[in-house]
Amino acid sequence: MPRTISTGDAPAAVGAYSQATTNDDLVFTAGQLPLTPDGELLDDHSVAEQTEQCLENVEAILASEGISLDDVLKVSIFLDDIDDFEEMNETYAEYFDEEPPARTALEVGCIPKGAALEIEAVAASG
Repeated sequence: MPRTISTGDAPAAVGAYSQATTNDDLVFTAGQLPLTPDGELLDDHSVAEQTEQCLENVEAILASEGISLDDVLKVSIFLDDIDDFEEMNETYAEYFDEEPPARTALEVGCIPKGAALEIEAVAASG
């Protein structure tokens, strides 16, 4: 049976969704914006810093379930400008350097709250 995941170590959901859900085999995070756990939006920071904050949020959600980025199977990255791909990718590689998960990265029309990107992940938990 699915259950929701919530941790104070990542920003609270800003809409009608959960930080993540799990069926105890897989964890699906919601798209993580570059928001600090206390809700500060880093939209005026560099793409590298925004990427770091998004991944820190994913990491915190996974940690609340006793798993880590090493358990991630798939990452989806939504960029508001594909020209930011290289800057994002350099920071991303610091989190997933050996045997990185499958990944999709694409440009979308607009990211909520004016952020440069949003990152979601699927991880194995069982």
